[in-house]
Amino acid sequence: MNILLAEDEPSISGFIKRGLEESGYSVTQAFDGNLALHLAEKHDYDLIILDLILPGLNGLDVCQHLRQHLALVTPILMLTALNETEDVVEGLERGADDYMGKPFEFKELLARIRALTRRRTDLFKKDRHLLIADLEMDLDKKQVVRSGQQIALTPREFYLLQYLMQHHGRVVSRAELLEKVWKVKFDPGTNIIDVYMAYLRKKIDRPFETKLIQTVTGMGYTIG
Repeated sequence: MNILLAEDEPSISGFIKRGLEESGYSVTQAFDGNLALHLAEKHDYDLIILDLILPGLNGLDVCQHLRQHLALVTPILMLTALNETEDVVEGLERGADDYMGKPFEFKELLARIRALTRRRTDLFKKDRHLLIADLEMDLDKKQVVRSGQQIALTPREFYLLQYLMQHHGRVVSRAELLEKVWKVKFDPGTNIIDVYMAYLRKKIDRPFETKLIQTVTGMGYTIG
């Protein structure tokens, strides 16, 4: 498994690199945000470890660029000494899949890496083609089509819609979506779920007569 490690502190980067390589991973180092972005654009990595504070482009900007401009779906683990709730939320909203506050135990880092890569495998190992009414999702091609019309989604929107479609027939709570799609195991008091549901509705429902995404007041969301 190939990992891109973007960390500007040589001692920390070296410590992580040695530990990961001893655990069987291949690690490419970047010591600033511009190089990290360049490497991620040119090479295919299984996971990106991204420090929040980097010279040049900071980790948040790198993450956002990878998600929004490159539509990169590679799992991103953000490292930060700023572990206040608002910093965590901003990192997740920019596209990070998980975060770790410094300092940390290396065994926890390994556990997070395994969880992220396992989650990605589990997320896509089931049905490769999802169909609800006239809404189709092809997991291999990363395509969404409704009534023959292809719909462009961001990676986060895609994952959110995928989770809803894979759990068709039941109400999915906000807490469940935060944990399963955003990997947040607490409620940070953000309206990010509502915001992304509005994004999905604008693309999935607004142009069509039948509305598929439904809000169940006080409980969550369902599709169908």
